[in-house]
Amino acid sequence: MDLKITTERFGQDDQSWLASAHGTDATRSINVDVTTFTAGTHYPDGYLKSGYPLKKVAGNKYGLWSNGDTDPIEGHLFTALRVRPGTTVVVGALLWHGAVVAAKLPSSVNTAGQATARDIRYF
Repeated sequence: MDLKITTERFGQDDQSWLASAHGTDATRSINVDVTTFTAGTHYPDGYLKSGYPLKKVAGNKYGLWSNGDTDPIEGHLFTALRVRPGTTVVVGALLWHGAVVAAKLPSSVNTAGQATARDIRYF
């Protein structure tokens, strides 16, 4: 049991990538494999931004989808996640059904990738 005092700060998550509220009431809890992200690139401030495209990876985990991947996009990270040093898996929420503004995502999703997303519509 960890009883030391810690301080946590909360900020505002930028969800301007959401094109509508459709699907936001039906997000799914998932395990995010942090090893598929690069600390200095994807979470330099210790937080994974919401909107990252995710694919299914080993077991019941989801990882970062990148242009050129052949795996389908399963959805997008719905809210920002704190990644503590040494952490390999964090629990998050997946927007698996809804509408997304592609130009506002934290990482690009090309048209080939957009075509793989079954229940996400891109604008």
